[in-house]
Amino acid sequence: MANDYILETQGLTKEFKGFVAVNEVDLQVRRGDIHALIGPNGAGKTTYFNLLTKFLQPTRGRILFKGEDITHEKPAQTARRGIVRSFQISAVFPHMTVLENVRAALQRGLGTSFHFWRAESSLHPLHERARELLVQVGLEDFADELTVNLPYGRKRALELATTMALEPELMLLDEPTQGMGHEDVGRVTQLIKKVSAGRTILMVEHNMNVVSSIADRITVLQRGAVIADGPYEEVSRNPQVIEAYMGSADTELQGAH
Repeated sequence: MANDYILETQGLTKEFKGFVAVNEVDLQVRRGDIHALIGPNGAGKTTYFNLLTKFLQPTRGRILFKGEDITHEKPAQTARRGIVRSFQISAVFPHMTVLENVRAALQRGLGTSFHFWRAESSLHPLHERARELLVQVGLEDFADELTVNLPYGRKRALELATTMALEPELMLLDEPTQGMGHEDVGRVTQLIKKVSAGRTILMVEHNMNVVSSIADRITVLQRGAVIADGPYEEVSRNPQVIEAYMGSADTELQGAH
């Protein structure tokens, strides 16, 4: 059923001076799924995300969100619909506390800019919601810590909390476990699983252990085109996918079963 899909792209294509970065991508993200977008370096994953969030305009093709064509909307319009991207860069204020970061995101969600000059007391109603979000990502004990002092994996958890503060319907996670040690990868993977309740997640991810453990569906890109789409068990056995990953240093398909 078409209305099962929260996001759909039809023939989405992006060309840069003759180079086709995204090539006729048809992709359907089912409401409530964790959907992983994978592929070797240079496969077009980041360009595809940039098209979804309107940092780039497509050469051709369409983007549908909840059945509505949003292809030519401005980035702010698309964000207001509840499509929120996280982890692309560290999106937190390092010299504010953990709680203040979440509160700032909550203010953005209310459509008010962050008023540094407002009386502290006027922000108290946001405290309770901010603390709830910190509990959800396991940061309640770090509320008064300066963000700059957080370990890397905890900063990523804070980014997840600030993304959730914007009440996204569709969360786009860009390499959520990149640069993490084994312990942090495990923690953040479980967090993604936890916060996916009642939301849809589309994530670009290199770590196949992460993908195999939490993704409901996987789409594989190579040279900008879809070469496989389906559950992990099916995709990981696809000869084209195995060939695409052979000799690729950054990803191991095998051993992730």
